[in-house]
Amino acid sequence: MDKRFSNLFGFTEEEAIALLDTPLDQLAEDDSRYVAASELVNFATENSINALMRAVQNTDPSLDNRIVRRKSVESLGKLQAKQALSVIRTCLADEDCYLVENTVWAIGEIGTQDSDILEEIAQLFDKPEQTYRVIIHTLAKLDYQPALERIRKFVDSSDKPTASAAISAVCRFTGDYTTIDKVTALLQHPNVYARRLCIQDLVDARYYDAIPQIAQCPVSLVFRLRGIRLLAEAGIPTGAITFTDIQPSLEQVIFDHPKSLSLVHAYDETPTIEFLVRELYDTDFGRCYLATQTLLEAYPESAGEALMATYTAHAHNDYGAHYHVMKLLGWLKYAPGYDLLVEALHNREPQFQKSRAGAAIALGEFGDTSAIPLLKAVLESKIWDLKYAALMALEKLGDTSAHAIAINDNNWLIRAKATHTPAS
Repeated sequence: MDKRFSNLFGFTEEEAIALLDTPLDQLAEDDSRYVAASELVNFATENSINALMRAVQNTDPSLDNRIVRRKSVESLGKLQAKQALSVIRTCLADEDCYLVENTVWAIGEIGTQDSDILEEIAQLFDKPEQTYRVIIHTLAKLDYQPALERIRKFVDSSDKPTASAAISAVCRFTGDYTTIDKVTALLQHPNVYARRLCIQDLVDARYYDAIPQIAQCPVSLVFRLRGIRLLAEAGIPTGAITFTDIQPSLEQVIFDHPKSLSLVHAYDETPTIEFLVRELYDTDFGRCYLATQTLLEAYPESAGEALMATYTAHAHNDYGAHYHVMKLLGWLKYAPGYDLLVEALHNREPQFQKSRAGAAIALGEFGDTSAIPLLKAVLESKIWDLKYAALMALEKLGDTSAHAIAINDNNWLIRAKATHTPAS
């Protein structure tokens, strides 16, 4: 489990359990049992799991308590608490569709081959207003073949993420991949959520041929990196693919230049620089990448100053825009932004971790060899994509000496990078 965002509220295990166990009529105004249920995911102990199970079994009908039950089930799933399976299972029959959704997901995380539980999940297809995508995903993940024909009914669903999950599951169950192109086509869907979710479906289908297309999908590199890494971890040990097969796509994503993407949005005419800077804050990264490319092409002389201004005003506190500003400063080689890149490289705030790798790439673009010791220093980090970006930046700066250190790294992707020449 990625621990970078752990324990944001600073509760001890005992404090979180005590708060979660507090009767609803005894809560102070600022008390949040939901936060307590969230925090307990950081403590994989019997006491925490038991407290979360007690919260799940509290059936008070108030909205606050229903929300706490949903989060408690989710935390038990993240903890992969097998001892909680029987308690969690009771929620499959609950009237709260969101609790049912979280329950199905949690059972998928915990894992089970109990055919009675799996059939109970499959019967949820008959329940209206459920999130069928989660049901399909879980049944496929747990290899429940008796659900195949029921899943097949969703391959033409008007809800694209549901159809995508169904097609992926049918391919996986039958070994027939003739319809998988309907899933890869969603990598270019106008809706950002459809694009993000179909990456998971391609991973679930073990469709390794999609790796180059995933790399070009205009969503946050977080989703693309995760998809490529999961496919690599599934395919390389079996010999289905090699690191050499994935290296160009992997490094294309880490470099993350908009020209390497298949953008789904377009402008009728060149927008103003003010408009383009505002677009860097959009939650659809496809729009951010289009704005980035246009700033580089249309405003190479004035973009740097505009980026520094927006950083001061807003981007310093907006982790999406922050990332795009860092990358742009590097491609523009905008000298006044150098110190910001150094600062971003060392920023340990969890929400800005993407910007650290972005800053590493940007420092490589500057061509200033004074960045070499800074980039070597971050190889001590535990964040694999930051280390990988640092190695790429060091190569750009003409220094491959760090590869000798990286060859012993605890992350297999870093070791692989250190033993392979740069991707062409």
